[in-house]
Amino acid sequence: MQPTPPPNWILWNEFFQHLQQRGLSPLTSTAYSRDLIQLSQILPANLTSACVTRLHLVGALKKLSGMGDKPASLARKLSTWRTYFNFLQRQGQITANPTSNIKAPKAGARLPKAVPAEKLNHTFDQPTASDPLSLRDQAIFELLYGSGLRLGELVQLDLHHLMLDENWVHVQGKGNKQRQVPLGQKSIAALQRYLPHRYAVTGENAVFTSQRGTRLSARQIQNRLNVWSITHGSDRHLSPHMLRHSFASHVLQSAHDIRAVQELLGHKSISTTQQYTKLDFNHLAQIYDSTHPRAKRRNK
Repeated sequence: MQPTPPPNWILWNEFFQHLQQRGLSPLTSTAYSRDLIQLSQILPANLTSACVTRLHLVGALKKLSGMGDKPASLARKLSTWRTYFNFLQRQGQITANPTSNIKAPKAGARLPKAVPAEKLNHTFDQPTASDPLSLRDQAIFELLYGSGLRLGELVQLDLHHLMLDENWVHVQGKGNKQRQVPLGQKSIAALQRYLPHRYAVTGENAVFTSQRGTRLSARQIQNRLNVWSITHGSDRHLSPHMLRHSFASHVLQSAHDIRAVQELLGHKSISTTQQYTKLDFNHLAQIYDSTHPRAKRRNK
């Protein structure tokens, strides 16, 4: 279902059909619509999208900044606007893209958050109840951490994507990019406990379903993880993205193979994966200090 277009905004449905053809996930399309609707509410009421100018957009960025938006949020919204106006330009609706020459606000380097392996495994090893919902939740979180899936990738998993006998799962990532990701024994065991109790309405192929038998939403999974982390004794808030970051960091600590981590995560560019090498700096420094002959300190 396509979002309701703001008044006077042209080619709205066509734009979201274009996003779908590009392979963007429903979560990404929802974020695009939210950003564009917010922009339409900031701009003058009777302004059509074909008449938006650079000054309008610069003013919108300033207003959003005054409302408390951080540089990263402003940069994302500008990217959404740029994509929409690029589409209008390609369709011949505007002669120039009003986002041209608008630079995205620079955000300070922000490293992903990873939970120490010992603490995270302690949380996962806590006893789990045997009711269907608890078994489902445990399988979800084992898969998020054990295979490093994006939240959107996990939401879209269907039964035929699981190859438990072969220890892997077929994942459709960003831009419809397909990849095969290994399944750990903990994930397989959790899925095997959950699947016999899975309830689904007729025709529903989703791996993870709600009590109504329909596909779980991203928001439902986020909420369940928040509750699960508290009941399982975690000393911090856990998010699906944090579990993915932890997966990447812990694999890199053990294997030191950044190309392998890139493939597992489904990153298009190695530069995206390199952020985890910064996370692991202290770990690598400790290895250097303990192993390199020129780094060892003499005992006094």
